[in-house]
Amino acid sequence: MNVQPLLENGQFLAMSRQQPELFSHPIIFTLKDETQVTITSPGVIQFIPNNEYQRSIVLSCGVHGNETAPIEICDDLVQDILCGRLSLRQPLLVLFANLPAMDIAERFVEENMNRLFSGAHSQETQGIKSNIERLRAAELEQSVVDFYQAVNSSEKWHLDLHTAIRESKNEKFAVYPFLHGQPWSQQALSLLLACGINTILLSNAPTTTFSYFSSHQCGANAFTVELGKVKPFGGNDMYDFQQLIDTLRTWLCQPVIELKDFNEDDFEIFKIHQIINRQQTDFKLNFADDTPNFSDFPVGYVLAEESSTQYIVTEKGESIVFPNAKVALGQRALLTVVPTKIDENII
Repeated sequence: MNVQPLLENGQFLAMSRQQPELFSHPIIFTLKDETQVTITSPGVIQFIPNNEYQRSIVLSCGVHGNETAPIEICDDLVQDILCGRLSLRQPLLVLFANLPAMDIAERFVEENMNRLFSGAHSQETQGIKSNIERLRAAELEQSVVDFYQAVNSSEKWHLDLHTAIRESKNEKFAVYPFLHGQPWSQQALSLLLACGINTILLSNAPTTTFSYFSSHQCGANAFTVELGKVKPFGGNDMYDFQQLIDTLRTWLCQPVIELKDFNEDDFEIFKIHQIINRQQTDFKLNFADDTPNFSDFPVGYVLAEESSTQYIVTEKGESIVFPNAKVALGQRALLTVVPTKIDENII
């Protein structure tokens, strides 16, 4: 492939979506600043600078194809690197995950990709053995593993960037994957704060999300990062994400980044209280479709019900996150969370 057009316009995402055959075989080339670029498939691009580095960084977006703000943020970043407007000091892997779902402006084509990691892509579910999301999830897992092995840095990071289906009282928040008893990282939380994210949801169990895969399987500081509400391509006000964009670019392009010392008072920390799955076809949520994430309800309130089962609020301050009554049977339709502290298990 002639990479000159790519270096002139930086349109890797557009070419991946419109001409995926261009990247049907691995492509390796070098930028003017001696950064090595490796494209292994459509939507998968790796940058390794020619200098000493401390951290290796994975940015993924578009696991849900209609979550456009993170896709646009990563697209702009890749364009600036390819066109020489940005010079990296840290290795970077950018993953535009679900290209076909982007093309139809839907969360997914056949199956929710963010329920297919940590090997779930290979486990038959409700008669499903293989589809484009499953094949892509396996490919993305391997891309992350290969990247971390190639760069062999002292720090591994993965920010899986999303937007939520509905508004949120806490517009930007991050899900910290379950750490199996390992301590939370002050440095990681301080980085999120620098990105403008001070609401943290602590996961309490293994999941099949992309960030949990990188955390558990690769030992990365990994997070699912929610950046507001789903909007169509071109409908995002990028000013809303400027703090995140500026921090990421500094983090990528400087040998060190100055972060504020960790102070738990800077954060709103929640832990998962209930995981409510849709088990029956008559499942319904008992609050309005426009009820924001992190809305709380009084003790005893029936949040959801199906057949003869009711799911009620059991603790004061219990709030809802990620409600979606239309998920497939057996999948999570709602989380509830309660405030917590983490100062006893953090380094």
